[in-house]
Amino acid sequence: MNRPLPAVRLRVPTHEDAVAWHRVFDDPEVMEFHGGKPAALSVYEELTARQRRHDAERGFCLWTLLDETGEVIGFTGAQPWRPDWGPAGEIEIGWRLGRAHWGKGYVTAAGRETLRRVRAAGVPGVVAMVRPGNERSIAVARRLGMEPAETYEHPTPQGPALCFRLAFNYAQ
Repeated sequence: MNRPLPAVRLRVPTHEDAVAWHRVFDDPEVMEFHGGKPAALSVYEELTARQRRHDAERGFCLWTLLDETGEVIGFTGAQPWRPDWGPAGEIEIGWRLGRAHWGKGYVTAAGRETLRRVRAAGVPGVVAMVRPGNERSIAVARRLGMEPAETYEHPTPQGPALCFRLAFNYAQ
């Protein structure tokens, strides 16, 4: 049985959201597939600033994800793939959610809104890079209609990284 997805709101991250992201992601379980340990506040300050630039330049970014009450619970959105390995030059859709909010449909709901927004911006398709074993993210990618494609070698930590793809059909 499919339950209805929760209402979510996405906004361009503010400078203050760096502090909220740092707090929400300060959990080894949340960071298991993102280096294994919580990142410094300065990482989120740089990330939120970069996302504001992406939104201004491209019309999309990693948006701050808010629940029905307006609480910051994570982020989701899209940005250009930055590393020098993997799907260079492509647009990656991504998400990260605070542990207390897992399993409630927030990422799927926000992911669908992200796909709507990047498609409206004229992006031809998106990729999602997921580490093997991250079954929650693999399930989200599949719920968003993404298909497994190639595998890349992740340099740090070493090991495979799965690339899921979704091309948009603009003929419809």
